[in-house]
This record gives sequence, structure tokens and C-alpha cells, in this order.
Amino acid sequence: MQVQQYYLACLAHASYLLSYTGEAAVIDPRRDVDIYIDDAAKLGVRIKYVIETHLHADFVSGHLELAARTGAQIVLGHRAGAKFPHKAVRDNDVLKLGSASILVLETPGHTVESISLVTVDPPAVFTGDTLFIGDVGRPDLDAKHTPKELAAMLYNSLHNKLLLLRDDVSVYPAHGAGSLCGRAISNERSSTIGDQKRTNYACRPMTEDEFIAVVTADLPERPAYFARDVEINRAGAPALSDMKPLPALSPILAASRIRNGAIVIDTRPGHQFASGHIPGSLNIGLNGQFAAWAGSLLPAEREVILVCEEIGKVEESRMRLSRVGIDKVVGYVAQGILGWQGEDQPVASLPQITAGGLVERFGDYTMLDVRNDSEVAQGAIPGSLHIPLGTINHRLDRIPKSKPVLVYCKSGYRAAAAASLLSANGFADVVNLIGGYDAWAAMTSSQNTKASSAS
Repeated sequence: MQVQQYYLACLAHASYLLSYTGEAAVIDPRRDVDIYIDDAAKLGVRIKYVIETHLHADFVSGHLELAARTGAQIVLGHRAGAKFPHKAVRDNDVLKLGSASILVLETPGHTVESISLVTVDPPAVFTGDTLFIGDVGRPDLDAKHTPKELAAMLYNSLHNKLLLLRDDVSVYPAHGAGSLCGRAISNERSSTIGDQKRTNYACRPMTEDEFIAVVTADLPERPAYFARDVEINRAGAPALSDMKPLPALSPILAASRIRNGAIVIDTRPGHQFASGHIPGSLNIGLNGQFAAWAGSLLPAEREVILVCEEIGKVEESRMRLSRVGIDKVVGYVAQGILGWQGEDQPVASLPQITAGGLVERFGDYTMLDVRNDSEVAQGAIPGSLHIPLGTINHRLDRIPKSKPVLVYCKSGYRAAAAASLLSANGFADVVNLIGGYDAWAAMTSSQNTKASSAS
């Protein structure tokens, strides 16, 4: 059996094409499915199954479109409650690709319907979000079960099923580092059962109670779009092939739609956004985890207008938004910010300051740290208010307006997004720290070294 992995860095998402003697299965497909159809054609195989290890929360799957275009059967765990025709599988069911077999294991915990898929040649297990490399799936995504209840299921799935597989069995998860479905996922995109027993904190020998305590401690807040994407996947998303090309909007027409409630997403790098942008627009750069942050920060009901630095970025931006279920993109500003300025439309800027400049004006700012808890635990600028970017939309009232707000993250990407969001929500004086905490830490380290040498 041949295994092909497809990795989307934007969502830290891995999907797979398994093929054998003229037949194939796609596991956990992304929403844009042409890549699987094209590769199956190149291999001369027919896609027989589209297998979802669970109903994904962090992205919208293309299972319905892929099945419609290939005649494949969709496969899901029997507890998924899917609203479209599918094969509901249970523990120890077997799926056939030619003469090869795929064994289904029910592995609930991340979700109640989660399954893993075991192959013999090669010896491999496709674990979805149950077992990551270096981590396990977060056990807090089901409204009907408490995190402790789900963690107990996850313990059983790991220690009484997956970890009983041979040590040489390869592990292929649905996500890598940066995914919002885990906390400490490795940068590695595959591993083995043996390696996970040695290196994954959740796979080491422990009691069920110890496991529950570890995996439920300090769970990050769930992104708002997770519940929405689960329901989209339960019903099946509309086909991307039915979408019409995006229209170019004149600045006057774009301004009219903005006044009527459309939100502008500026996909340029933060330094370009800072120098000039449409007032009230949000900066979520294509140069980072654009889709995940868009899903976390954008209200689903609002129309979206794009600002891109070049025309080729328009369809890429739209595609990446569609992967998290943001489909109300109504157009893009013709000629981007230059076209907007050329029509004498108002332009705003975002002040920026260096780490050295911050030292000189340290007491002038409310400093807002938008990094994750684990990052803050390693160090922060003294006196900072900590609100992770993914939670900022409903914590704006915690940010005082008595001083200018200086926003920082690790290196600047998330801070630019946060600063633009604050400005769009009425914060009149917002500043971005150039280079983020990394720049601050490097500067203070250099100063300490000089002081030590001088003494």
C-alpha cells in the first residue's frame, strides 16, 4: 500500500491518500479536494473511500464534494451523527482496498466518534486527533461530556488500544505543531508507536487518574469557530467548485459595503499594513497561520472584503478562508491599498516602536501580551496584561484606555492582528512593538551582558 501525506502549514493539517491495486482511500481531506483527485488519476487508482477520523473542529472538510465527484463512500465513526449518506463504522470493522485491509479502531476522547485506522503493509496507524506526535487531542470539544469524561475515554483509547500496537508501527496524525487541537505537538509529521511511548508525556505509564489530571490541566480556551465548523462538517460543506470568481470592487463600492457592515481583511505583512490601511480593517497576514486566526477572530455572519498586495493573493486568501468555513467573501478592493488611496479614500496607520524606544517610554503604555500561556511562562515584559489573541474579542473590556496600548507577541505577526482589532473596536491609541518579545528579550539580554562585563 502506498501512503501519500499532504500537509497544510496554514492549519497544521495532515491528510492522506492510501492506494493499493487500483483503489484508494483519502483520510481527513482538506476542503479543496482537487489535489486528491489529480493524484489519484496520476496513480491510476479509483478513490473508493473518503474516511473522516472524526468531525473536525478546526477546519472544514471536503468529504462531501470529494465523494460526489468520485463516487467514493464516506466513512465515519458510528457516533458522529452525520447528516449525509455514509458508512458508519465500529470497532474492528474492516475496509478493503483491493486485497489490502484497513482495520478500524474506535478511539474516542478528543471526540466521542473518533476512530483510528490500522494498516499492515506498511505497518501504520492513522490516528486523527487522538494521538499526535508528542501530544494528544484536547478533551474538551463535546458539549455533552466533561473534559474529565473525555479524558477517561482518551486514556482507554491510548493505553488499551493504540499503545498495544507493535513499536515499529508508524503513527500518522491529522495535525502537526501549531494546531489548536493540541498544546505541545511536535514539528515531526510522523513517528512510531515505540517513539511515542518513549517521548510523548501522555503515552508514558500512568494511572487513569494521573492521565486525566495531566491532559485536563490548563486547557486553552476553545476558539469560537470550532463549534461552527463541527456542524458544517456534520452536515457537509458546499462544494468549492460551485463558487463564482470574486469580483474586484471599486473603492467607492467597497466603502459602501463597509458602511453596511462588511469587514475588511488586509492580508499584507504587518509592516505594510502599519504604513497605511483602510480604517477599521483587520490585519491577518497570509505569511502566517492565516486561516486559523481568521477563524478565531472573524464573526461568521459578516461579509468579508479582501485587501491583497497582489492579485495572485486574492484567490489564495479566499481559499484559505473557505478552509475554516468563512464563505461570505464578497470581493476584493481593486488594486489594493494603492487603488483605495488613488480614489482619495481615508487611510489609517498603525504606530510602531522598537524595543529600545520602549525602554525610553516604558511608563507611557499599557502593555498587552497576546501570546499563549506557555510562551508567557518563559518570560514577559514586566507589568504586561496577558490576553491570548484567540480570546481577545470577548475580553476587550479588560484593556484599560487610560494609556496608549502597546501590543506584542513573539515576533510581531499576532500583535499586528491584535492591534488592528483594537483599533477597529475604538481604541484610539494603539502601538505595535517591532520584533515583539524576541526583540525585547534580545535587547535586555545584551544590556545585562554589557553590565556584567563592565562590573
